[in-house]
Amino acid sequence: MRWGLFEDRHDAGRRLAMALTRFKDESPVVLALPRGGVPVALEVALALDAPLEIVLVRKIGAPMQPELAVAAVVDGDHPEMAVNEDLVKGLGLGEDYLERAKAVELLEIERRRKAYLGGRPRPEIKDKTAIVIDDGIATGATMRAALIAVRRQKPRRTVLAVPVGPPGISEAMRDVADEVVCLEEPPGFGAIGVYYENFRQLSDEEVVALLKRSPS
Repeated sequence: MRWGLFEDRHDAGRRLAMALTRFKDESPVVLALPRGGVPVALEVALALDAPLEIVLVRKIGAPMQPELAVAAVVDGDHPEMAVNEDLVKGLGLGEDYLERAKAVELLEIERRRKAYLGGRPRPEIKDKTAIVIDDGIATGATMRAALIAVRRQKPRRTVLAVPVGPPGISEAMRDVADEVVCLEEPPGFGAIGVYYENFRQLSDEEVVALLKRSPS
C-alpha cells in the first residue's frame, strides 16, 4: 500500500522548501545525501537561491539483511562512522565486521565522489547555515553519520530537513542537529518509498545533471 504523501522527490522538495524559507536570508548551503536526497535538495536550493552540495555517506547493513542499517560511514578528511550500538549488540556483530564493511563503503564513496564531483573540492560550510537533506529517514543511522561529519566542519547552524520519517524522529535527532524539520511522521511507519507515488532509483548520470542545476 502506498500512502502517496508525495508525487515524487521533486514534489517533496518543493513542499520542504516552503518550510525552510525562513533560512533564505542566512545564505545557507544545502547539502544532499545522494542519490535520493539530491532531487529533494535541488528544489530547496532553487527556492532559497543557495548552493547545492553533497554529503557522501554509505549505510552498513546487517549480514543477510542489507537494508537494516547497523551503522553508516561518511566521507571526509577523517571518515566518520555512526554505529547503532543496540542493533550491533543484538545481532552479535564484532568490530571486525564493521571495519571490513567500512573499508568497502569508503571505496564506493570515493567512486561516487569522482563520478559526481570530479576534482571539485569539498564545500566550505564553516560559520554558515548547513541544511542537510535526504528523501526520508528510516533508522536514522545514515543521516546521523552525515550530521556528525557536517558539524565537525563548524557551521553556524545545522538543520536536518526531510519530507518523511518515523514518529519521534525529530526529537531523536536533536542531539546532532540544531533544528529538525520533518514534514510528516506517519504512524506505523514503513519503508520510505511507501510515501511516494514515484520512488524510482536515480542513476549517477541523473545525479550529476541535477547538481549542475544548482543556483551556484
